[in-house]
Amino acid sequence: MMRKMLLWAFISGIFSLTAGAQDKKLPPLDASPMDMAYYPVMYPYIVKVKGEPGALVARVVYSRPQTKGRNIFGNLEEYGKIWRLGANEATEIEFFRPVVIAGKNIPKGRYTLYAIPTEKIWTLILNKETDIWGSFKYDQRKDVVRTALPVVPLSAPVDAFTMVFEKGDPGANLVIAWDKVSVSLPIKWSEAITSNVKRSK
Repeated sequence: MMRKMLLWAFISGIFSLTAGAQDKKLPPLDASPMDMAYYPVMYPYIVKVKGEPGALVARVVYSRPQTKGRNIFGNLEEYGKIWRLGANEATEIEFFRPVVIAGKNIPKGRYTLYAIPTEKIWTLILNKETDIWGSFKYDQRKDVVRTALPVVPLSAPVDAFTMVFEKGDPGANLVIAWDKVSVSLPIKWSEAITSNVKRSK
């Protein structure tokens, strides 16, 4: 009898826990989901799964708002204003080895990316303060480098804000595209690491 009572108490406890888990309210799907891009492109699959040679150079983590029929630049994102490069948390980029941006040596580490868009030029900013929501607490004193990038009109609009790495010469480019425009950030590295990166192409 005692064993039956203990067994019933155990089963009742399981059902109670399950019901409690089902009743817990989970957050809704984010309107601007977070995404990640690597250089070398698809590094986890190419190197970690397929076993091809390659050294991880950079990774960018960002949120992807959609246009939803809105006029983005010069309207939703005002010209001349600091922008988090996406939505929600400010975009972050991590370098796993030293790189060179706009002629400046950038130590390996994690940084926040901001932009100041205008119609013809975007100023892209690498800032050393990370884990930032939006650009409300942006501190110019913590900028590592600023570089001006020409705006390239797109033949077909991009609905979801997109960031992707592509091979550069030498190095890589971080392509940023949304709505009807794109910009490309050149990222270079020293001769000491060029041979390792070439093997990952």
